Order: sequence, then C-alpha cells, then structure tokens
Amino acid sequence: MAGYSAHKEDVIRRLRRIEGQVRGVRRMVGEDVYCIEVLTQVSAINAALQSCAVALLDEHLACCVTDAIARGGDQAKDKVGEATKAIARLIRT
Repeated sequence: MAGYSAHKEDVIRRLRRIEGQVRGVRRMVGEDVYCIEVLTQVSAINAALQSCAVALLDEHLACCVTDAIARGGDQAKDKVGEATKAIARLIRT
C-alpha cells in the first residue's frame, strides 16, 4: 500500500491544480504574454510541485519508513536508504 493512500484525493487535487497551471502557461506562451509573467507562473508551478513532493515524502516517512523501522532488519535499512535518495533528489532540484 502506498504511504499516501489516506490522502490520495488531496494528492490528486494538487496534481490537477498543477496540471491546470501548466496548461495556463502554455496558453500564455501561445498568446505571447510578457516573459516575466510567464516566468512568474513557471516559478509558481515549481513551488507547487515541490510542495506536493514534500507532502508525499512526509507520508512516506510517516508510513512506509516508520513501519519498516518497527519491523527492523534489512527492510528498515532499505526504506531509509530509499528516503535518503529521494531527499537528495529533491534538494538537487
């Protein structure tokens, strides 16, 4: 089961909002809107994606990683390693 299952609808709602923002930027470019206005919207999309990623990471840590640590063994090490790699990817972007 995915760690975000309890909040799946919230994640989907966030992603739909981001999808709408991307369509809006595409429309802005098609209408030759001023560059800075387009860049402002791109920045907003990036912030929304980061926020969604942090929420998913929080759910992963609270559910998947916590459960694996409670069970112990190699699975705990694997889940912590996965989380560490995910965090590293997030801070590189």
